[in-house]
Amino acid sequence: MGRGRFLIWRLVLLIPTVIGLSILTFIISRVVPADPAKLAAGPRATPETVETIREKYGLNKPLIEQYFDYVRGLLHGDFGESILTQHKVSSDLADRFPATLELVLAAMFLAVAIGVPLGVISAIYQNRWPDQVARLFAVSFVSIPVFWFAIVLQLALASHWGIVPLGRRYPTRETPPDGPTGLYLFDSIWTRDWHAFATSAHHLILPALVLSVAPLAIIMRTLRGDVLEVMGQDFVRTARAKGLASRAVIQHHVLKNAFIPSLTMIGLTFGWTLGGTVLVEAVFDWPGIGKYAVDAAVRLDFEPIMGVTILVGIAFVLINLIVDLLYGFLDPRIEY
Repeated sequence: MGRGRFLIWRLVLLIPTVIGLSILTFIISRVVPADPAKLAAGPRATPETVETIREKYGLNKPLIEQYFDYVRGLLHGDFGESILTQHKVSSDLADRFPATLELVLAAMFLAVAIGVPLGVISAIYQNRWPDQVARLFAVSFVSIPVFWFAIVLQLALASHWGIVPLGRRYPTRETPPDGPTGLYLFDSIWTRDWHAFATSAHHLILPALVLSVAPLAIIMRTLRGDVLEVMGQDFVRTARAKGLASRAVIQHHVLKNAFIPSLTMIGLTFGWTLGGTVLVEAVFDWPGIGKYAVDAAVRLDFEPIMGVTILVGIAFVLINLIVDLLYGFLDPRIEY
């Protein structure tokens, strides 16, 4: 199968993924013992008012009809409308997704930039003190609850020492950079607004650091195991027997082959991190889709929750597609 046909086939597989997510989220939202129409109407609303809201949003129709109405909307890029805010969910997601994407990209950059070297060092110095220290950090990072770690860093670095801001994406009294992507760092560079770049980075560093902790540990442990496995292969022993320097063997033989299976875990970790920003965004008051989903869940506003779930599911599939395509660039022998 050629690369073009492979790409088309993987994009076609998005269809059953979206259908499955839509069915799952729709069923969950409808079996919850709560009436969003009553919640939106308020505690003093009359039955007539509640029924009017129910009719407006189609909540009085049979469930199967409600589902097909929802699917028809999805086919036109319409994720529905929030009952409480009366905003289009698609517009809210478009406004908030860049904030989450920037946070996840920064967190994954830290995780890869730190986790990959630590994984290689840990494998090279197997069972010696660098390996033991690296493994201790990895186990600790995986075990630490994210919300607890976020609060501790807020108290220490923001409240006590004032090194970084306490939360939010940008100061409320300043205007954020105006650019084409909604990613403040990129837009600051695009408009050459270096003050906005420094301010955005200052607000981004703490939530990105907290979000990177678990992916960093996973990447480090995965790459360590892959490097150890490749170092035991015959072609590596042959390269050493030929007199190649240890550094050259690691760079040109070990890393190239060990990084390919680790790339799968990096892609999966990216998707998990994208869908797992809820706690970090809630703690740092980060205006992304995670906080949007939390606010909607507290108010039993189901349409935003369903929209976030489907968006994250689509992003997860696309991330894994990109990872699969990268295999061919890292190793031309791999066929699609």
